[in-house]
Amino acid sequence: MQLLRLKEVLKEKGVTGKDLSEGVEVTTASISNIVNGNHFPKPELLKKIADFLNVDIRELFIPTKEETVTETIYVNRNGNYEPIGELIK
Repeated sequence: MQLLRLKEVLKEKGVTGKDLSEGVEVTTASISNIVNGNHFPKPELLKKIADFLNVDIRELFIPTKEETVTETIYVNRNGNYEPIGELIK
């Protein structure tokens, strides 16, 4: 069962498996096995991967629940609208 969406995140970030393997100091074979769902990384490596890709660790996972629809709440400060939170619909 595939739990990670690492292949998609790598593509979004324009990072190769080789770049990632060098950045987190593991072999390219290890990254390939993780990307292809043949191996699940230890929490420490998962954190290193998220840090290297500059994403929240949750972004590496395939969602298991339906996505909640939200609407961003803005406040006008000196003529600029700044997000201050989200409203769950």
